[in-house]
Amino acid sequence: MNAIDRSLPSIRTDWTRAEIRALFNLPFPELMFRAQSAHRAHFDPAKVQLSTLLSIKTGGCPEDCAYCPQSAHHDTDLKASKLIDHDEVLTAARAARDHGATRFCMGAAWRAPKDRDIDELCTVVEDVKALGLETCMTLGMLTRGQADRLRDAGLDYYNHNLDTSPEFYGSIITTRTYQERLDTLSHVRDAGMAVCCGGIVGMGEQVEDRVGMVHALATLPKHPESVPINLLVRVKGTPLEDVSRVDPIDFVRVIAVSRITMPRSMVRLSAGREDMSDELQALCLLAGANSIFSGDQLLTTPNPGDDRDAALFAKLGISADAHAGGR
Repeated sequence: MNAIDRSLPSIRTDWTRAEIRALFNLPFPELMFRAQSAHRAHFDPAKVQLSTLLSIKTGGCPEDCAYCPQSAHHDTDLKASKLIDHDEVLTAARAARDHGATRFCMGAAWRAPKDRDIDELCTVVEDVKALGLETCMTLGMLTRGQADRLRDAGLDYYNHNLDTSPEFYGSIITTRTYQERLDTLSHVRDAGMAVCCGGIVGMGEQVEDRVGMVHALATLPKHPESVPINLLVRVKGTPLEDVSRVDPIDFVRVIAVSRITMPRSMVRLSAGREDMSDELQALCLLAGANSIFSGDQLLTTPNPGDDRDAALFAKLGISADAHAGGR
């Protein structure tokens, strides 16, 4: 039997699918060892960054994403709303800051914002930053001009997920192409903002699609600064409401491979934590996740509250840190 190469990976954007597939196929103890090694090389493993997510415009989205309760194509009993009041956003941001969050993320259910929307959004960014918080938005597709305006307002991060592999993508979304997602990421990067980009596990994809998703992320010209890995929340009325659940160990493998291939990125354990045991979340943190969403709700789906997270952190000896102890 050949000796296993346990050397730490360099920061690469030229990963091949074969290399990533081989990581997914490693014995679980070896995979966890490599992920922990990569994590410890760049971060303090006992620190986790906290973000809070607020829906600032809910429902009525014209996209047909099969997982999303906010799509106008699905009957989920979710009522569409307009952009919420400026003061309501600031009240939520203050509460997030007071509960330990260091980044405030705002999401709007649009295919793409209109230029007239950008005026209000820029003011919101400026006022949230004045509270001492990092800012992130997810608004759908952006033009380069819109990205520039948000950057000038001080937006720190822009989230735009690839969701899955290029091959499986058409089974989940038909109203927006994969290339359009890549184009938005390019506009964000060229504008000088940090990129938040990840995907969803548990939509009925095969292991090869998870390989393809990580490959797409790890071979971007520059790794996303934040990589949210979501476990599908099955919502009644969406096409994926009855999809089979993912084996927990298979989910941990996605976290671990993301950490190994993108060692300096913040890997966020995102949607789906409400249904995760403490033991599964602990494995994800051991596999290299070092960021979570705090609070009891994400955009429209439940999330463990601050008390449950605090209890878990206490058991694990983990504490919150603005940058998760980046080295």
